[in-house]
Amino acid sequence: MLNDRFLIYGATGYTGKLVARTAKALGMHPLLGGRNEARLKSVAGQHGFDFRAFDLSDTATLETVLNEVDVVLHIAGPFSQTSKPMLDACIRTGTHYLDITGEIDVFEACAAQNEAAKTAGIMVLPGVGFDVVPSDCLAAHMKARMPDATELSLSISGLTSMSRGTAKTGVESIGRGTRVRRDGDIVALKVPPRINVDFGQGMRPAIGMGWGDVSTAFYSTDIPAITVYFEASPELEQMAGLSGFKRWVASLGFMQRRLKAQVDQMPEGPTDTERRAGHSILIGEAVNAAGDRVVSRLTTPEGYTLTAMTSLEIVRRALSGDVHPGFQTPSLAYGADFITEFDGCVLQDLNS
Repeated sequence: MLNDRFLIYGATGYTGKLVARTAKALGMHPLLGGRNEARLKSVAGQHGFDFRAFDLSDTATLETVLNEVDVVLHIAGPFSQTSKPMLDACIRTGTHYLDITGEIDVFEACAAQNEAAKTAGIMVLPGVGFDVVPSDCLAAHMKARMPDATELSLSISGLTSMSRGTAKTGVESIGRGTRVRRDGDIVALKVPPRINVDFGQGMRPAIGMGWGDVSTAFYSTDIPAITVYFEASPELEQMAGLSGFKRWVASLGFMQRRLKAQVDQMPEGPTDTERRAGHSILIGEAVNAAGDRVVSRLTTPEGYTLTAMTSLEIVRRALSGDVHPGFQTPSLAYGADFITEFDGCVLQDLNS
């Protein structure tokens, strides 16, 4: 294998193009992959990168390409459909697997491949973008602050714009209820929990969401009760207000196709100007059995900007040999302080 080459699969989507552009600015030389040859050729031509057009169902070509690289950065969602064929091929070829998923079931499926990954000598690290690097590092920080914590909540603000891929993942999750972790198990609540959170400008309403940390924060912290909240928006309020019947209807195949077709009419993602102006705030709160409480705040750049930064830094580390075989979370692999190494990321403890 070439020790300085990695594959970006899904390089023609919004996030893939941003990551490819950022890789060029950093002097990296990825191989670009995806299904659409014309689009790949266009993106690769802008940066002087090589490319390979293939579908993940073409296992022979997939394995041939993976044998040319040491690391794959998998960006082609929805990962509920694309993660398994890519990860299985990475295990067969001994290629380190990274992705930017935020999907609970994908994290759990990757965790189930822990022993196979160790046997293959590869690192399996899903969620190397905004999903879930900042929140996972914050979770590990809360555990360090309160080692006997029994409950963890993570609240996120600043997710005002999303790509089409992220929106489609949200569409797929409509029928599942609000997923949380209770007594170590992932369960679905029929009614999303609600709290008020001070993100820095007074209390704001927040709504429970089935974010990836419901899976990953448990592996990072062993805290048995985990809930993730998003600052309330009109769109979230509308989704939270759906009855069980309406959620069921929205989960049916024909409605999923209709909703995803509506997503295709959205802008591809936030503009460069919107990304530069944006930022996110994450609040971590840990509570122990005695009712003691610690709170910390993490401020980061806008989510897609941060995804390009964190994913490529993890690629760089993996290419340099800084890998940990088996299933990993960002904080397990690189520590709770990993997020603070990036420009614009500031972590503050709000109480002693």
